[in-house]
Amino acid sequence: MQITDVRVRKITKEGKMRAVVSITLDEEFVIHDIKIIEGEKGLFIAMPSRRDGNGEYRDIAHPINSETRDRVQSTILEKYQEALLGN
Repeated sequence: MQITDVRVRKITKEGKMRAVVSITLDEEFVIHDIKIIEGEKGLFIAMPSRRDGNGEYRDIAHPINSETRDRVQSTILEKYQEALLGN
């Protein structure tokens, strides 16, 4: 699986959310609404989620292993930094 496109769609400086991102995988599949969050230990990504019947949030799409999550996160954060420099 290759991340073939990353689009930083919205950058904000208010609150903990820093940006909303979409990624394309293998030029065939898109995941929208990945959030970049400023946490106590730095930036991290939050996958798209929705609230279930119990009021808890559950990811709609997510990597199933830590290596893939690390690769997705590092690629997204790199593109986010490039977008910040471009603004």
